[in-house]
Amino acid sequence: MKVLRLHDIGELRLHDEDEPVAAKNEYLLRVTAVGLCGSDVHWYAEAAIGDARLDRPLVLGHEFAGIIDSGDRKGQHVAVDPAIACRQCRHCLEGNPNFCDHMRFAGHGSVDGALREKVSWPKFLVHRLPDDFTDIEGAMLEPLGVALHALNLGHVLPGMSAGVFGCGPIGLMLVQLVRAAGATRIVATERLSQRLDAARSFGATHVIRADSGQESAEIAAAAGRDGLDIVFEAAGDNHAVESAMGATRPGGKVILIGIPDDDRTAFSASVARRKGLTIKLVRRMKHTYPLAIRLVQSGVVDVRSLVSHRFPLAEYKAAFEIARRREGIKVVITL
Repeated sequence: MKVLRLHDIGELRLHDEDEPVAAKNEYLLRVTAVGLCGSDVHWYAEAAIGDARLDRPLVLGHEFAGIIDSGDRKGQHVAVDPAIACRQCRHCLEGNPNFCDHMRFAGHGSVDGALREKVSWPKFLVHRLPDDFTDIEGAMLEPLGVALHALNLGHVLPGMSAGVFGCGPIGLMLVQLVRAAGATRIVATERLSQRLDAARSFGATHVIRADSGQESAEIAAAAGRDGLDIVFEAAGDNHAVESAMGATRPGGKVILIGIPDDDRTAFSASVARRKGLTIKLVRRMKHTYPLAIRLVQSGVVDVRSLVSHRFPLAEYKAAFEIARRREGIKVVITL
């Protein structure tokens, strides 16, 4: 089978390898669609993410859907949760598998991801897709899960004002989610015009170009005299973090989702302290797939229109370069 492995910075190679053999508690899956995440781009551009470093040829890809190729559910189209928690440690038993002491995650460390024709995966992490779902929509459920987890941390209520600073796929999903939760003012910031246009179409009431030179004044005007109740930072950029702290009202919340290039997040402590802000960081997601499926199926969240580029596996170089340059919105590789 064809397998795509990252060997070094910008060095991806397509290999021919044996098919995996599914264990008793696993399904063998034929992979059909894989979304390229910002974390995949970190691996590709830096051979690292955060404090993790590439130490072997790694198969990337954790946003994926496929078809069960073995067992009692053979032929079912499914989405796959990429996080394999132990289900035995304190965090798992407390209902927080995203903090698992022994977490294994697709496309990270010792665990190969989904950019290969077949993969074996634990049965309890394989979620059946409705008949009217495309495989690409199935792959988009993973980033939607991250957005849902961020929303849950923020506790957005009807009538609140919210900011989404950084309108990549997760940010654009959050625009839709905070709108559905009842936020009446939604301020979106982004450097790329096509993503601002998308934020506007999804319900943002104010859209602001983040590198215009006037963004600080524009954000302050959009936030109003009191400031925003909650801001989700999804840019992975310290300028966006600083802007989030400045735009949030005293006693409000800032939810940090983005992954910074240099593994450092910085902001003016005096601003956050004087406002008494609650700051939360997002660690992946937990228990989100069933809800994510319902939200997409009901039309509350549109994930399909976020996919701007589709490539077959053989065109992986073009796919990763477009993702690295942040062209369009979302790049998906189909198999």
